Formats: sequence, C-alpha cells, structure tokens
Amino acid sequence: MGKILCRLRTRSAVAAIMAMGVVPLAGQAYRAPRGPGGKPDMNGIWQALNEANYDIEAHVARPAMALRPGPYGPVPAAPMLALGAVGAVPPGLGVVEGGEIPYKPEALAIKKQNQQDWLKRDPEIKCYLPGVPRATYMPYPFQILQSASALTFVYEYAGAVRNIFLKNPGPAPADSWMGQSVGRWEGDTLVIDVTDLNDQTWFDRAGNFHSDKLHVVERYTRTSPDVISYEATIEDPNVFTRPWKMSMPLYRRQEKNAQLLDFKCVEFVEELLYGPYRKHPLDK
Repeated sequence: MGKILCRLRTRSAVAAIMAMGVVPLAGQAYRAPRGPGGKPDMNGIWQALNEANYDIEAHVARPAMALRPGPYGPVPAAPMLALGAVGAVPPGLGVVEGGEIPYKPEALAIKKQNQQDWLKRDPEIKCYLPGVPRATYMPYPFQILQSASALTFVYEYAGAVRNIFLKNPGPAPADSWMGQSVGRWEGDTLVIDVTDLNDQTWFDRAGNFHSDKLHVVERYTRTSPDVISYEATIEDPNVFTRPWKMSMPLYRRQEKNAQLLDFKCVEFVEELLYGPYRKHPLDK
C-alpha cells in the first residue's frame, strides 16, 4: 500500500510540474509562448546576473580595478583607496567559451595597458554608451519591445536604445556606439547581426577592447518561462586571432511593478569631465 501511495504522489507531482510548463518533457526542447507574428515572445524586462561587466574572463577577487605595486603584492591605486571593499572586484567564473580571449600579441599589450589605466580609459566611467555586447550584461535591466513588424531594445544604463531592423537597410551611414542591428529568426532563436560599431567601447571594466572592425552575432533563445539563453560571437581581425564566443543566461525581472527607471548618468560626470575648466575649479 505504501509503495502505491508513493507512486501516486510522484505521478501527481510530475503532472503538476508539467501543467505549469516549468519543465519540458524528456527529450523535448522548451517551446516559448507565441508572440507577435507567431514568433517566440521576447517581450519583458531582462537582466544578466553575473560578474561579466567586471571581467568577461574568469578572474579571482582583486582589491580594485586600478592597482599599483605594494610591499607584499598589488594594492588599490591611490584614487581607489578610499573606496575600500566597495571598490574591490568580486571573483567571476567568466562567460568566454574556452576561458580565454584569443588576442593578438600586440593587442594583448594594449589590453593590459587599458587595465592599468582603467580610471582614465574605461568609457563606462564617463557614461559613454556601452556598445554591444556590453549593454546586455551591465548590472542594469533592459527591456525588449516586440511587435510583428519591429523589435526595440531599451537599456536602463545611459538611456541606450537599439532598433532592430527586420529587413537589412544596407550599410550604416557611419559607425556608432551601438552599431546597426539587423535581426532574423532561425527557428525559435532570434539572431541579430551587429555591425558598424565604433572603437570607443569596451567589453568590460578589465580593459578588454576591440577595433572598429568589430562584428557581433547575437543569439537569443527562450529556454524556460523566465530565462533567455544569450550567445554573442565576436569577430575582429584587427584585435583577435579568430572569432570567439561568450554565453550566459538572462533572467526575467519578477517584481510586480518591474519597469525601467531613468539612469541618464551624463549629468553625474559633468564635474569629472568639465570641472577643471571652471573659472574657479572646485578642490579635488
């Protein structure tokens, strides 16, 4: 009798889980709800939960983004010292497939110099637009707005926006911070081809960079009710020896009142950028 009750309870639990649509049947891929035009519904507010914005490669904890030699090892650079633990870098497993970015030797030297001069060089510090793919995994939410004829990505950071063309308009008139994005569907995967990016953005706070020859192919696939599997293939023959890929999950924000708020940080860096040009500069 006990075995029969146990089996009935197990079957009831499995049936309940399947009814909720949380776990697909064995051997079957998750089928996302259909949205506009019968395509997978990508609408929602999403966010990456990882340490990629600090460093997309695997890394141990560090005392600060900007370091200087100390008596027993690296210590925070002088401008970072007062931040203490707030300015430290948390460890991360990395999101680069294979673990290492395939830099050309001369480009790797630039990356190391970027890291050393992080306070002066990282475009995030000056509130410049984040570029692609960095916009995806900065520690802020972004929203996908999808209709049958249009796709728009809106980012909380710096008010960045990407309009995804569903028909190729041809070459962009000029390179830009967020580039030109042309989307298509491959089955249930949204594929976005990103070109015409400038060379002013970084991949993270660790100095990983690219040239204006950067080409990014993104893939967005719904893998469960509240998860998108994100992949970005990176190609830049000026900087890397071969194409490489990063991947991570993106999670749906669950708050009942989830929404993007304003984080237009340009005004917060005016003193940093223009303060020295005052007639009477403020004390540093």
